[in-house]
Amino acid sequence: MSKLIELEKLGQSVWFDFIRRSLITSGELQALIDKGVRGITSNPAIFEKAIAGSNDYDEAISELIETGAGVDEIYESLAIEDISMVADLLRKIYDSTNGKDGYVSLEVNPHLADETEKTIAEARRLFETLNRPNVMIKVPATAAGLPAIAELIGAGVNVNVTLIFGLENYKAVAEAYLTGLEKLLGSGPAVTGGHPVNRVASVASFFVSRVDSAVDQALAQVNATELQGKIAIANSKVAYAEFKKIFDGPRWKELKNNGARVQRVLWASTSAKNPDYPDTIYVDELIGPQTVNTLPPATVDSFMDHGKVAETLTRGVEEAHRQIEQLKTLGIDLSAITQKLQDDGVIAFAKPFDSLMQSLAEKRDRLAEQRA
Repeated sequence: MSKLIELEKLGQSVWFDFIRRSLITSGELQALIDKGVRGITSNPAIFEKAIAGSNDYDEAISELIETGAGVDEIYESLAIEDISMVADLLRKIYDSTNGKDGYVSLEVNPHLADETEKTIAEARRLFETLNRPNVMIKVPATAAGLPAIAELIGAGVNVNVTLIFGLENYKAVAEAYLTGLEKLLGSGPAVTGGHPVNRVASVASFFVSRVDSAVDQALAQVNATELQGKIAIANSKVAYAEFKKIFDGPRWKELKNNGARVQRVLWASTSAKNPDYPDTIYVDELIGPQTVNTLPPATVDSFMDHGKVAETLTRGVEEAHRQIEQLKTLGIDLSAITQKLQDDGVIAFAKPFDSLMQSLAEKRDRLAEQRA
């Protein structure tokens, strides 16, 4: 039995953090699905590597040039086609799991991270354009993103909330989800293809490894190296404990009675950035019920080869709280660090998006010259 399927038996779904046209058309994605991959995530950096870093899309770009499409139109057309094909491949999983898994995610333009109304408009448009029940629109958990999340859930749009790094931000995301569900319960879907309260789905993408990268530096400055490599996992375990509280409270129970689904925590940024750490550390240590782990290709291979399958997420929670408290005594402000990580994350996604637009413009001009 595949280790990915073993994880599924423990209540954790593995989603693949990569997309590329040849992955879909070659049958490689279907092979991954057969091994236990239950969803796909994408982001601007992934699309930049896929589109600008390969020849997979040259023919499609050439055809779009013939129609007079601009760079933005070319990008969206390519992304929409990829996401649509993946959604269709995953549809059997979506149906067989009654909408628990089988999702593919597409991110709104990262330059909209601080614009609520524009985020709502773009997310609704993308959801309606894709017109598939198993598509999630990714929205960042910024101050402007939170009301957009509530509004989109309230309209029946599946949302993958991204760039969550800290506990307080996670709690605000869960609050936005509950608010959206309550609106949806009262008024019903407000977009074409929108889901009712018992079908709409959301995940809260909580980033992991980048927390260690940042906190380890702060720990080195105060000579507290014994905590290095531990805070990202502790932070995640504390967030998961909060998830269990939120989705067991009186406010949730009323929604649950109307068929609402929990907003699963999705562990993101789970490749080990520090070569001194085990390459599967952020998989092995975060296994638990009602969660998702989104893994890049190399981490999937590593986990399949030597990962450890056991429920670990509910172990050592008290120790995790103590480790977080230790940071305070050392004068390290975890909240400030996680806020900066989110701010930097918005910029980090905007850069490859801009790079992709530039690469597309260059590729469009080059292919146009070749056809002249």
